[in-house]
Amino acid sequence: MRYVTFSLSAGSSPRLGKIRGDRVHEVGGFQSLLEFIEAGPPAWHDMARSDDRAPGHPLSAVRVHAPIPRPRKNVFCLGLNYVSHMRESSAARGREAKIPEVPIFFSKTPTSVTGAYDDVPWDRNATEQVDYEAELGVIIGIGGKNIPRARALEHVFGYTIINDVSARDIQIRHMQWHKGKSLDGFCPMGPYVVTADEFGDPQTKRIALRLNGETRQNANTKDMIFAVDVTIEWLSRGMTIEPGDIIATGTPEGVGLGRTPPEYMKDGDLFETEIEGIGTMRNRLVAEPR
Repeated sequence: MRYVTFSLSAGSSPRLGKIRGDRVHEVGGFQSLLEFIEAGPPAWHDMARSDDRAPGHPLSAVRVHAPIPRPRKNVFCLGLNYVSHMRESSAARGREAKIPEVPIFFSKTPTSVTGAYDDVPWDRNATEQVDYEAELGVIIGIGGKNIPRARALEHVFGYTIINDVSARDIQIRHMQWHKGKSLDGFCPMGPYVVTADEFGDPQTKRIALRLNGETRQNANTKDMIFAVDVTIEWLSRGMTIEPGDIIATGTPEGVGLGRTPPEYMKDGDLFETEIEGIGTMRNRLVAEPR
């Protein structure tokens, strides 16, 4: 099953829909995807079995929003979760490349979340070095604490696409990642959430990014250092994760920081983030007036 948060016209309230072919059918009884996730497995199973008799709306005629436009908590993120990206990042900063022994967690604020086809605002008063990072997003469906790896994927509602847009100069200046990852609009997400049963093994999916049509990232989620189940085990150790929590699982090599010399995005650049089994986001970086 594929779920989408959409609206029918400018200014209308977002609503929850499920996708059948090239049409979206409104989901009654729930105001948002977050509310639906929190209703739990019985509601999910009923919705999967329901018959869509209404004609629905053409996907091409609706506005698609981020699946959870305003998360209740920060988006949990993994840093350096692909060996290839860890090496290019270390080389760019003149550091020794060392594979992490445990996941490196940071977060992006809810105000950074934006839609899969929305422009990403570039505040040039804050940063001059905007970079892209294609990532698989995990949506938690069942909360828990101290979740064992063997049961971890049972806690996943579904998967989406995230781009961990990053201000590299802010990262260096502040000597940490949170601020440089959390500027307004720096977390495009979507376009859909594909439920775990339909998505299948999260460690077998192609992940790619194109910048102005040129392929910059092209890898497979099998190359993660810490797979999704391991990540959930570590994240939930001593800390409760809740329905609707979002995890961005790290990016492979090919980011602008890793090029020689580094190449950051420019005003008007179109970046397309694609994950097999979900689809493609298309976002444009748009500079704000100084």
